[in-house]
Amino acid sequence: MVRPIRRRSTMHAASIPASDRSALVRWGFPALFVVLWASAFTAAKVAVTYAPPFLLLSTRFLLAGLVLAGLARLSGRRWTLGPGAVARFALLGIVTMAVYLALSYFGMQSVTSGFAALIISMNPVLTVVLAAPLLGEKLTRAKLAGLALGVVGVGIVLQSRLGGGIEGPVGIAFTFGALVALSASTILYKRIAPPSNGPSGDLWYGTAVQTLAAGIVLLPLGLALEPVSAIRWTPELLAGFLWLALAVSLCSYLLWFDMLDRLGASTASALHFLVPPIGLLLGWAVLGEHVPPLDLLGVVPIALGIRLVTRPAPARR
Repeated sequence: MVRPIRRRSTMHAASIPASDRSALVRWGFPALFVVLWASAFTAAKVAVTYAPPFLLLSTRFLLAGLVLAGLARLSGRRWTLGPGAVARFALLGIVTMAVYLALSYFGMQSVTSGFAALIISMNPVLTVVLAAPLLGEKLTRAKLAGLALGVVGVGIVLQSRLGGGIEGPVGIAFTFGALVALSASTILYKRIAPPSNGPSGDLWYGTAVQTLAAGIVLLPLGLALEPVSAIRWTPELLAGFLWLALAVSLCSYLLWFDMLDRLGASTASALHFLVPPIGLLLGWAVLGEHVPPLDLLGVVPIALGIRLVTRPAPARR
């Protein structure tokens, strides 16, 4: 049985007013997650230019997992996970990180980072369809309207990106496969790691187990299929690798699993609708990727959709 994973706040409650803490959790954490998640596509596009996907991902995950476990230990968090919990977290790591990101990285060898961010942002569409029958999550009218607006916005941007003919068909196939893996992992997380109240260390150690499991699975594949000599050691590779390992693997995944716990699969996944505009912006600013004007039009329904989906339900009288 999976041990509790919901963490207590690491901040001193007395030092921050309750209203400020609530606003930070409700708006600050999701905003930070979206920026970090979107930046991962830009950093990955840079990194896969200089290193093969399996070797890049495996070393990224192993470093991130060891650092996270070390930080949890140094901060006084106790290891409370039993063998069953470790096995389940390892399975989650293989699906959520190894499978999803391996497919994504292979895709980004022949598609732009902005396009990859766009396709992966369709995660809420698959997740909300699966969450109703598999998780029993209620689909309100507001959520359905928000998801519809998000799909329209993503469709506008998708039409714009495909019209240029700059995305490789093999890369597109891998990227859609990554989308399916991410949606499946979201449902799997909610099925085998249900929300509960427990020690703060469980989230940290649980995420460390997932990250290490992904690295352990991918490392033999990298060593067997990819020559180490293919790695080109450049400052760009080092910068991209460290950003992916520390900022993305540590911070964004902790935020992601916490939001899954608090918001539910449908609402948390709807945040991915914000990834396309930010991903496109970062791709333009960092990599010089072309952003057609029609892309910007799609941001409007995306923003409206995210507001509807994440809006709290009115309190019952």
